[in-house]
Amino acid sequence: MRILVTGATGTLGRALVPVLLKAGHQVRALSRTKRQSGGEVEWVWGDLVSGSGLAEAVRDAEVIAHLATGGRRGRGAVDVTGTRRLVAAAREGGGYPHLIYTSVVGANRLATGHLRHKLEAERLVSESELGWTVLRATAFHQWLERRLNGFESLPVLAVDRTVPWQPVHAREVAERLTGLIDAGPARDEIEYGGPQVLDTEDLVRTWLRARNLRRPCLPVRYPGGLYAAQRAGELLTEATPTGEITWRDYLFPIVELSDDFGSEHTASPTSPANQPEHDPDLRVYGGDEGYERPTRS
Repeated sequence: MRILVTGATGTLGRALVPVLLKAGHQVRALSRTKRQSGGEVEWVWGDLVSGSGLAEAVRDAEVIAHLATGGRRGRGAVDVTGTRRLVAAAREGGGYPHLIYTSVVGANRLATGHLRHKLEAERLVSESELGWTVLRATAFHQWLERRLNGFESLPVLAVDRTVPWQPVHAREVAERLTGLIDAGPARDEIEYGGPQVLDTEDLVRTWLRARNLRRPCLPVRYPGGLYAAQRAGELLTEATPTGEITWRDYLFPIVELSDDFGSEHTASPTSPANQPEHDPDLRVYGGDEGYERPTRS
């Protein structure tokens, strides 16, 4: 199938593109920066917020995998305005592709902050008159690791043992997405999470061991409505199947050489794959967890 991927340079996008290629699909990747198509991926220019280039991007696409998001910092521009313009372009193109949108577990139960924007985007997708599927995922291993890496210089780490997490590997989400694409429009919201639930202290102490760091963990109670909802289990899912790679598996990987896209699972902690803030090739709309950067001319 011919598949357009938005957010192709983000954590999930970089995992999804090679999985789709391996499955025999033709991949077209949307970018705000004009790129030369190379290898097996066709790059097309387009701007989700303004709508420029979207008509050409969606032309002849049988599936649109809409991964792009503004995340926690985006204020809804990509998730809401971008999704609205993408839906309009897909409908006006006349091909009526299968639109599959990636959201967040709990968006339907906690419509606040960036989750409110995800829920509104879900509504736009489900009311689009296109064949559609929404995949809600829990937090990625990769996102959590980057977040913890930001606290590495602190002498003490504040941890709330009452806040649970259910991290999942981005590659496994990509494989789940590919299965849903192959199955056709579900016209439903589907949840997908990691294989285990950990409290914050377990999460942090495993990360400390992986980084060979010694830091005391200070028990605290995180404030705010979002953490209160997370404490109540609103960001967890009991849906099956689940991913298989645990948080410990991710941080202590068994290195295997293969042709698969495994850079995020096996790469050095100092590589661009694990430090997107140091990767000059990332562009705005590519970061599924809210990472944004102005493009270069």
